Amino acid sequence: MRSSNPVFSRRGFSRDNGYAGFNTAAQAGYAQGNPYAQNPYAQNPYGQQGVGAPPQAPATTGRMTMDDVVMRSALTLGTVAVGAVLAWVLLPVSTTSYGLAFGAGIIAMVLGLVQSFKRTPSPALILGYAAFEGIFLGVISEIYNSRWSGAPFQAVLGTMAVSAATLLIYKAGWIRVTARYARIGMAIAIAFVLVMAVNLLLVAFGVAEHGGLRSMGPLGAIVGIIAIVLGAFFLTLDFKQIEDGIAYGAPRSESWLAAFGLTMTLVWIYVEMLRLVAIFSNND
Repeated sequence: MRSSNPVFSRRGFSRDNGYAGFNTAAQAGYAQGNPYAQNPYAQNPYGQQGVGAPPQAPATTGRMTMDDVVMRSALTLGTVAVGAVLAWVLLPVSTTSYGLAFGAGIIAMVLGLVQSFKRTPSPALILGYAAFEGIFLGVISEIYNSRWSGAPFQAVLGTMAVSAATLLIYKAGWIRVTARYARIGMAIAIAFVLVMAVNLLLVAFGVAEHGGLRSMGPLGAIVGIIAIVLGAFFLTLDFKQIEDGIAYGAPRSESWLAAFGLTMTLVWIYVEMLRLVAIFSNND
C-alpha cells in the first residue's frame, strides 16, 4: 500500500514553491514507481507557466477548482453515508448481515483497486465504491453499536476532529509535505500494513490469541492510535496534492480523484476510531 489514495500516489501533482513542494530535479527513483522522487509536473502539463512561475492555475475553463473538489467529495461521502444508514436500518445484526458486510467490503475493495489503476477517473466506479463501502460501514457500525452503545457516533466525531485538526495544522504550515516527509511516512505506513498482515495470519492460524496486536487491550489501543496518526499523514498528502492540482490547473475530472482519495482516507480513520472507542469503552 503506497497511500490511502493510490490514485493520487500515482499522479502526484507537485511544485517547488520554496515551502512545501516536492523536488523538481529528475531522479531515477521516479521510474521505479516513486512519485515523490521528482516533480512529474515540473513543466506544468496543464498550463503555460514555467517551473519558476508562481503556482497559479491557468485562467482557462474546464480546470479543477476547490468548489469542484468540495462538491465531488460531498457527493462521494454522502453516498457512503446513505449506504451506511440504509444498511443499518434494513440489515439487523445477524450471521446474514455479517456475510453481506464482508461481501460489500470485498466489492468496494475491488472497485477501489480498479479505479486506482485507471488512468482516468470514473464517477461510476467511485460512487459504486462509496455505496458498497457505505454498506460495509453501516453493518460494522451497527455491530459495534449493539455492544458499545454510541460508539459509531463517537467515532464520527473523532474522525471529524482528526480531519479538522490535520487541516488546520497543514494550513498553518506546521507540517511541510516535502519529498523526505512523504518517503519516511510511506515507509512507516508500508511497514505498519505488513505487520498487520502478519498479525492477521497469526490470528487466523491460532498462533496469536485475542487478536494479537489488534486485541481489545492497551496494546490494541496503541496500535489504533498509530493507525489514526497514519490516517492524518495520508490526509496531509491528500491536501497537498489537491492544492497542487488546483495550482497547476488540472482537468476538472481530477476532482473525482480528489474525492476518491479523501473518502478512502476518512474511511480508514473512521474504522480505526471505531475500534479505539470500543477499546476505551471496554476499559471503563
